[in-house]
Amino acid sequence: MTPVPPSPNPSPDPSAAAVAVAPAGRTLTPVSRVLRLCLHALLFGLLALAAARAVTDSAPLAGWVVALCAVLAAVYVAGVRAPSVHRSPRAGAVWLAALGAAWAALLVVSPDGLWIAFPLYFLELHLLRLRWGVTAVVLTAFAAIGGFLAHSGAVTPGAFLGPLLGGAVAVATVLGYEALYRESERRRELIEELITTRAELAAAERDAGILAERERLAREIHDTLAQGLSSIQLLLRAAERTLPEGAAALPHIARAREAAQENLAEARRFVRALTPPDLEHGSLPAALERLCTGAPGPRVRFSLSGTARPLPTPYEVALLRIAQSALANVVRHAGAGRAEITLSFMDTSVALDIVDDGKGFDPGSAPSGDGGFGLPAMRSRTETLGGLFTVESSPGQGTAVAVTLPLPLEAS
Repeated sequence: MTPVPPSPNPSPDPSAAAVAVAPAGRTLTPVSRVLRLCLHALLFGLLALAAARAVTDSAPLAGWVVALCAVLAAVYVAGVRAPSVHRSPRAGAVWLAALGAAWAALLVVSPDGLWIAFPLYFLELHLLRLRWGVTAVVLTAFAAIGGFLAHSGAVTPGAFLGPLLGGAVAVATVLGYEALYRESERRRELIEELITTRAELAAAERDAGILAERERLAREIHDTLAQGLSSIQLLLRAAERTLPEGAAALPHIARAREAAQENLAEARRFVRALTPPDLEHGSLPAALERLCTGAPGPRVRFSLSGTARPLPTPYEVALLRIAQSALANVVRHAGAGRAEITLSFMDTSVALDIVDDGKGFDPGSAPSGDGGFGLPAMRSRTETLGGLFTVESSPGQGTAVAVTLPLPLEAS
């Protein structure tokens, strides 16, 4: 059977009676499906009982009772199956009004119509907003009380307590179910967010691992193969100068020096191929300027001091990564309005300074690390290349990070 129409109630899920379908695009849970079927069975069972009692007791208006029970059942089935009722809160309210009118007519001709009030409570709470749903439940309860008193003529506590307690139970059940559903939805969303975050973290760690391995290979090739081949060239050139002109070994030394030169060029091509993407299409100053331009949060300015010249790949990679990490700290933690990155080329060294006007911190109490992208990681990169890493900061005074790397002789 098609579910009862969705509620305009601002809560995200149908009421506890499970009379309705789950939100669009989501199937009913097994519990909701069972509760919905139970409500259908309850309504039709009570209608059948009221009609059967009227016939077996030979009530004066037995024909009217059976007819009105059939009408009420037909209106209920029509509303459950009508697509417009599922899509339009207005159509749902009209359907509920038709059900109420048929029930009121049944209540007039049979005291057994009082029983139908209980499933109506759940429909009203589901189809109407909470305030109007509770109001409708109260009116339905008083209508049931009035019908009972009109038929029995005796005023008893049970005449009032039964409908009112039934309405209270319905309201409590619906509110309790909706609270449980909201809690379930929050947990589901948290689980989905956790799964998404875990996938993103795994992808980020994989990318970081790839970049780290590229940098490690580039550094190893530069520091071992390239430097070794360069040394071999220097030694062969020195050997050439020491041999007399026309010596038989000179052609062999020349070919060896050419082979070393070719292999050195090949090693440097490997290093360039393993260079981080930010350095592939330009120099270190250009990469730092792009970093400042695309940085979120505070306004970041880049400045260059001295005459820029090519640096060994490990130097460029280290300085770029330190700038990225420091700027990430500024964005995430400093609460700064402005920041400045300065790259300075001097005679025997190169320096990188990152300064911000943020809230600062006590360097002595800074955490030991935050997953490999904090101050210890920057210090490690710097010291690996024989450089000096310093941090100057205090609460409320901003932060200055300074990196100084000695230039190798070939770059000086």
